[in-house]
Amino acid sequence: MGAFLDKPKMEKHNAQGQGNGLRYGLSSMQGWRVEMEDAHTAVIGLPNGLDGWSFFAVYDGHAGSQVAKYCCEHLLDHITSNQDFKGPDGPPSVESVKSGIRTGFLQIDEHMRVISEKKHGADRSGSTADHKPSNPLEKERIQNAGGSVMIQRVNGSLAVSRALGDFDYKCVHGKGPTEQLVSPEPEVYEIERSEEDDQFIILACDGIWDVMGNEELCDFVRSRLEVTDDLEKVCNEIVDTCLYKGSRDNMSVILICFPNAPKVSPEAVKREAELDKYLESRVEEIIKKQGEGVPDLVHVMRTLATESIPNLPPGGELASKRSVIEAVYNRLNPYRNDDTDSASTDDMW
Repeated sequence: MGAFLDKPKMEKHNAQGQGNGLRYGLSSMQGWRVEMEDAHTAVIGLPNGLDGWSFFAVYDGHAGSQVAKYCCEHLLDHITSNQDFKGPDGPPSVESVKSGIRTGFLQIDEHMRVISEKKHGADRSGSTADHKPSNPLEKERIQNAGGSVMIQRVNGSLAVSRALGDFDYKCVHGKGPTEQLVSPEPEVYEIERSEEDDQFIILACDGIWDVMGNEELCDFVRSRLEVTDDLEKVCNEIVDTCLYKGSRDNMSVILICFPNAPKVSPEAVKREAELDKYLESRVEEIIKKQGEGVPDLVHVMRTLATESIPNLPPGGELASKRSVIEAVYNRLNPYRNDDTDSASTDDMW
């Protein structure tokens, strides 16, 4: 899992863009980890005559950042430049795209292996290509390669069974690249678009999904899009909320909005302002009620967590309002000891 910091690093990297009928925003944050191992790619308008195409990816690195960083810079080129992707004539077919993605993954993995060998195997990092070792087909492949699955990990160590990099797990002689303990082969799905129903896509790493489920996060994003059209801001709220929900991993999220995404609603904006005002008044009341001395922020949050507060953002709940609560707490307690700032406290609640 890697080592942790005494305080989370909350500085964020942001970007946004639009084109091809899409708008996107992204946010990434190191959090509690000692190193930022995530990376991402967001490209609207691809080269080689694919102006109407777009490419988005989040790379969840482990045991270092090198593989994730290399993939974010080069994977797209490996996919779009191989012959399986290009096809015979004209724009690639769906099957060509699916085949080209698979070939691109295998090519970049072999390319990185050569680079690693030239460095005498110094890089042991990897970037997830999904799948758990305990899945029956994954477990069968691992065992056929002479390995085992213990505590739901490859050889009791690696928590994913498909990844780019991780070359220590790809050394079984007589086995091809997709037959190793860890395979770089992606599972590729084709999903038909529905202009009437499609609202947005969320791409995120485990730092997000560890603390929020699919429906939770979708509900939260819908509620945020009703109060702001700033997609960077929405993504920042996602990573902050996940930190306050207890995520200990790096956090990266890309939000891609289609034309039918929720729009800002005056009623929702009004409800949000009323909620913020209510929380500010409650924080003031809790501090005043304490009497002698000022309660720490953890006490304030725990008190609020026991109350039934109307109109909290679905999916995010009280954790998504942590910054509002903290801002008024700091304003009312300007001489606080920074060591008690619970943004840096292990026990968020």
